[in-house]
Amino acid sequence: MGIGGIGANTKRRAEIPSYRIQSPPLLHHPPLSPPHFSTTVYKTILLAASIGLIYIFLGQSEYSPLQFPITPSVKANFSPERESEASLIHILKSDDKQEKELDLILERASMKDRKTVIITAVNAAWTEPSSIFDLFLESLKIGNETQKYLENLVVVALDREAYHRCVSLHLHCFALTTESVDFSGEAEFMSGDYLKMMWRRIDFLRSVLEKSYSFIFSDADILWMRDPFSRLYGDSDIQIACDLYVFNSSTNRHNIPNGGFVYVKSNHRTIKFYKYWYSKRVDFPGKHDQEVFNEIKLDSFVNETGVDIRFLDTAYFGGFCESSDYLDDVVTMHANCCTRLKSKIHDLKILIEDWKNYKMGRGDKKWTLPRQCVINKDRLDRMRAFVRRGY
Repeated sequence: MGIGGIGANTKRRAEIPSYRIQSPPLLHHPPLSPPHFSTTVYKTILLAASIGLIYIFLGQSEYSPLQFPITPSVKANFSPERESEASLIHILKSDDKQEKELDLILERASMKDRKTVIITAVNAAWTEPSSIFDLFLESLKIGNETQKYLENLVVVALDREAYHRCVSLHLHCFALTTESVDFSGEAEFMSGDYLKMMWRRIDFLRSVLEKSYSFIFSDADILWMRDPFSRLYGDSDIQIACDLYVFNSSTNRHNIPNGGFVYVKSNHRTIKFYKYWYSKRVDFPGKHDQEVFNEIKLDSFVNETGVDIRFLDTAYFGGFCESSDYLDDVVTMHANCCTRLKSKIHDLKILIEDWKNYKMGRGDKKWTLPRQCVINKDRLDRMRAFVRRGY
């Protein structure tokens, strides 16, 4: 079934609201009087040409660069109500109109009692059917007390393909593109495109804070099993997950952070920190956001901001690097310490089955160890020992 009763094979595009794109004034030239055309014929030609120009400027042509084309397969997944929602958002536009779009999405997705949103970011490779994005959404649907957060989830699509896939599955999707950069493929870990994608994300999150919204940012390769707010600290500005939770203390800044899961309250301290964090990419070329966070966490400037940073215990916010051992405790599980997309998908699917069996009272209360994500435990043990000796 197509949108609003329109068949799935129709060529009709999603309607663009009139306030988004204004037609430029048509050029008027002194009237010509060709000897072979009557005045009536000439006026008819001018009228037809004018209508054609207006049609083009309004972005209604099939391949208009002013909008992401909505394919019939994507449209088929919308209800009429979803079509109305889609017509208000998700259109590539000027920075000013993109800001208005973001404001609208954040307002609709925000938790009304705490002005907080959940944010994830995906590209085309991660939104393929049965890929990372599908597993992420499934975990929210089957987790304990996590289904409600689907209403608060803002999915940042880094390319057109990811956007198309997002709007077919979810309500709040925001198109965040970067000029001259293609984020659609599987970005090789630490490649130039990977680093640009990570830093684009940090700058975007800074803009969310400046709009007075707090957020949980979660990588899409994280499974949500329980409500994370039940394990977060109420009095902290920034709470970040860890690759290695070495010192058994949430306030010890020598823990090794992982930026894939972070809760940030919007205030002047966190805004200053995110601006500083983003600016320091220049001082650490070739390093991604997580590495730079680790470099600056003890800086005097960070201390001067007064920002309070807490590190989340991997017993609850675990991952492949350092897993939450027991399903009775786990809040989230991250496919970290694993760089291949195919391996992440394979092992996250196993964890989904572990969780389903646990909820049904079957099987062990422990996770299945990763099978395709090769975790070098000896190397991690050496890292822990090195960190302890160094501090």
